[in-house]
Amino acid sequence: MRIALLSDIHSNLEALQACLRHAKKQGVDRYAVLGDLVGYGADPVAVVERIAQMQQDGAVVLMGNHDEAVIGDEKALNESARESALWTRQQLSSEALNFLRALPLCAQLGNLLMVHASAYQPEKFHYLIDSDDVVACITAAQARMPTVRLVAAGHVHEQRLWHYSGRQPAAAAYRPIAGAMIDLLPTRRWVATIGSVGQPRDGNPAASYAIVDLAQSRISFFRVPYDHAAAAEKIRQAGLPAWNAQRLSIGK
Repeated sequence: MRIALLSDIHSNLEALQACLRHAKKQGVDRYAVLGDLVGYGADPVAVVERIAQMQQDGAVVLMGNHDEAVIGDEKALNESARESALWTRQQLSSEALNFLRALPLCAQLGNLLMVHASAYQPEKFHYLIDSDDVVACITAAQARMPTVRLVAAGHVHEQRLWHYSGRQPAAAAYRPIAGAMIDLLPTRRWVATIGSVGQPRDGNPAASYAIVDLAQSRISFFRVPYDHAAAAEKIRQAGLPAWNAQRLSIGK
């Protein structure tokens, strides 16, 4: 089974549509959206509607911290994110809010565990930034599911592939090359941060997502150009913070 892994859409309809078109051309069998459907962008209604339909068609959909903020308490967010969450809450119908409210924090398929942030205390939305974070994530994942070989996450808005053998105290990471197929060796445990569809933060404005092949134990990361100028203009027209629009063109 080949699964398209998408995360951190952030109400960016143009980026979502571009990634879904790209994934369809790759011949994927299933989709998984790893949270943060909303926040920052100007199309929360259309994005939630599209992903709700995807869920009905068999996609896995998880809750992210921005989704949680929209349905609950936005105070933990920074100022621009908080303003965006409050605006988003007003745009969404009660049905859409209930859809977000019902989303789980984790899901598993075979030896793949999917989370928004980390398998370690997933409700606290820890960032996978350094080796200690990744080892804690892998340890928690294996406690939950001893056969897990890959944890897929979003949240950090950058693409990384971490590996950990258990024989060394630290996990190692590298930046994947877009389109390259990477074998997930059985002697290691792996953590993939798949980047952000709607708000990349690595200096490249192209949308990010990944495809994992469970049967072949392989993963590929992709970058997909999209009309970020159109998405930014919608943000400005909605009266959302200007930085939300500016960062789309610079990938920050």
